[in-house]
Amino acid sequence: MISREIIESAARLARLKLTEAEVVHFSGQLAAVMEAFAKISKINTDGIEPLVTPTDLSQRLRDDRVEPWSSVDQALAQSPERSGNLFKVPPVI
Repeated sequence: MISREIIESAARLARLKLTEAEVVHFSGQLAAVMEAFAKISKINTDGIEPLVTPTDLSQRLRDDRVEPWSSVDQALAQSPERSGNLFKVPPVI
C-alpha cells in the first residue's frame, strides 16, 4: 500500500485536489503498479540486449541544411489562420 503522504505529495506536485475517496482509490492503484514493477524487476534479463525499437524500420530524415525561403506570405497562405507573420493555432496546454 502506498502511504497517504505519498499520494497527497504527488497530488500537490501535480496541483490536483483529491477527495478522500480518490486518495484511497489511487493508493490502491499505485500499490498495484508498484507490485507489478517489483515482479518485472525480478525477471532475469542477463544476456538479453536492450530493445531500442520494436521494429526494424529506420527513420529517414532529410539533411538538416539551410535552404532559401521565398516569402513569409507564401508559407502563411497555407495556414487557416494567422496573426501578423505567425501561424495562429488553438491554445495547447
